[in-house]
Amino acid sequence: MNWRGTTILSIRKGKYVVMAGDGQVTMGDTIVKANVRKVRFSSSKTTLMGFAGATADSVALMERLDSKIDLYPGQLQRACVELAKDWRTDKYLRKLEAVIAAVDRNFSLIVTGNGDVLEPQDGIIGIGSGGNYALAAARALINEEITAEEVARRSMQIASEICIYTNSAIILERIDVEG
Repeated sequence: MNWRGTTILSIRKGKYVVMAGDGQVTMGDTIVKANVRKVRFSSSKTTLMGFAGATADSVALMERLDSKIDLYPGQLQRACVELAKDWRTDKYLRKLEAVIAAVDRNFSLIVTGNGDVLEPQDGIIGIGSGGNYALAAARALINEEITAEEVARRSMQIASEICIYTNSAIILERIDVEG
């Protein structure tokens, strides 16, 4: 069975970095659940993580990243690189299908099973089936006189109107990058 659908968007603007995720999970052409929480804080409350991909795989990888964040406090890049190395080399992890977005006060990163740890040059991340729609909308809105939260909400709404695997049940979390 094909589990599809997620939109995760992160915006770095002003004194905040925000991450938003839709709540829809689909199986084939059926909506299975409309209120899944795909954006979460790390256990240390210093990092926001969002996932796209198979739900169980994503949760397992986010738990692994959370333990790396605890192991390397204040070093999100290193934690993500260590996760990517494990993901590529571990026989079990190699089979997991997901993409993780991770942000803290200093960095916005995308981690993939191909060993990629990518930092977008503009501080905007869009992943998942509706990620490119949300990313395009966010880039169009980022210079408007609105908050990071408003950019994220508007962009996610636009994505939900285009991508059939994205709904408008948005969960949004933020980190104050100055305090």
